[in-house]
This record gives sequence, C-alpha cells and structure tokens, in this order.
Amino acid sequence: MEMESLESRIEKLWNGQEDDISCVQEAMESLNCGKLRIAQKINEQWKTNEYLKKAILLFFKHRKSEIIHGNECEFFDKVPLKTKNWSEANFLEAGFRAVPGSLVRYSAYIAKSVILMPSFVNVGAYVDEGTMVDTNALVGSCAQIGKNCHISDGVSIGGVLEPLQATPVIVEDGCFIGVRSCVTEGAIIGEGAVLGAGTILTSSIKILDKKTGEISYGKIPPYAVVVPGTYASENANLSCAIIVKHLDERTRQKTSINEILRLP
Repeated sequence: MEMESLESRIEKLWNGQEDDISCVQEAMESLNCGKLRIAQKINEQWKTNEYLKKAILLFFKHRKSEIIHGNECEFFDKVPLKTKNWSEANFLEAGFRAVPGSLVRYSAYIAKSVILMPSFVNVGAYVDEGTMVDTNALVGSCAQIGKNCHISDGVSIGGVLEPLQATPVIVEDGCFIGVRSCVTEGAIIGEGAVLGAGTILTSSIKILDKKTGEISYGKIPPYAVVVPGTYASENANLSCAIIVKHLDERTRQKTSINEILRLP
C-alpha cells in the first residue's frame, strides 16, 4: 500500500478527520532543515504550499508553552529557538554565522554562508545562501529570501500565516533592501532589484515607473532600482514606490549599491 502523503495527512488533521499529530512535527522539521519550504517558484510563478502553513498553525494549536532560557531573563513560548542546545559541530554543519543577539525560531531555514547580525527570523522563513540579515532586521513568518541578498539595518520583511492562500513576501536572489525599508503583504521583489533606504512596499502601495509611466502593485521587476516617493491624491499626498531606473545583470554585478542609487 502506498504511503499517504504528508500533505494529505496534514489536511486530514486540519479538517478533524485524523488525530495523529506526528505529521505536524514531520512538516516542521522538514521546514527547519530546508527539505520543504512554504513557497517555491514553478514555471516562473511563486506557489504557496498552504498545507505547510496549516502545519505551523497546528503546531501552535497542539504544543504547550515552555520556558526558554535567556541570558538576562526567561521567556515562555510554544516555539523553541532553532539553535537550542546546539554545539560547535551543529553550527559547523549548518554553515551559517549567528552573531550574539540573533534569534531564529524553529522551522525557519538558514542556509550555508548566511550571516545573521542581531536580528529576528520567524517561523517558516527561508533564508538562502550568502545572504546577510543585518542588525535590527526582521524576517517575518514564512518570508522567502533568496541567495546573496542584503537585508539592511532595521528592515522589516513582513510575515504571513493567514489567510492561508496568501503568498508570503518574496525577495529573490541578489536583492538589496535598503535601511529601514518595509516589505509586507506578499510583495515580491524581483531578482537583482535594489530598494533605496526607507522604501515601503505592500500589495496596495502604488509602484510608479518613472521612465514609462506604468503603474503597478505588489511586485518589483528584476534589476529595478526603487526609491520612496509620494503622489498627489484628492485630499493628501500619498506614499508610493518609484522605479527610477532598470539595470542589466552585468551593471548590477559590477557597480556598488551607492553608485547604483546615484546613477542618472
């Protein structure tokens, strides 16, 4: 008899048709080690694996809070920290650096050569190889961060567990997210894009292409350079994101971020 799929088992538990919660721990561990991920790109489109979001919610439902020991005080939560009881061998095998003050919750995946400054990475998130999560940055629940990205100081990458069909925030490979920027509500940052300091992007904030005049929402195209701006509405000036230029891959690789943000 063919073994029932993990997705099917989670769906049955979610719908009250099954009592065995072992599938939840299996899903959480698969997320934790990067075997599975909340969202993946298929045929150039990002697809959300809703059953894995359900697994995280079921984990919260069925698990009791416990003491989490800190240096100065104690914490009380249902989700342990990813690196709880890790030895030097565990860190060497995982291959990422975790500076004191960095916190990663269990079920978040941190790939090799990632650098975590004092920051917070929430449940179900995925941070791929070569990325830096800088000081005071937040990588929210289920957010997907690509390879060789820089998530700058004070950046907030929003999380999403509900609604279940919602796509989490996606930051594709090679992106630079400038200081104090905020990306939420399932926004997608295309490969190689640069967000200038203080850029706010949600599913409803207008994105204006300065060159073409095109208006869009929720998705920054690959290799776009974006800065915060405003536009006049009937009663007030509202925030928007302005695409000031588009780069080719070669320019993006050879030019520093400071230079890119100053290119005419």
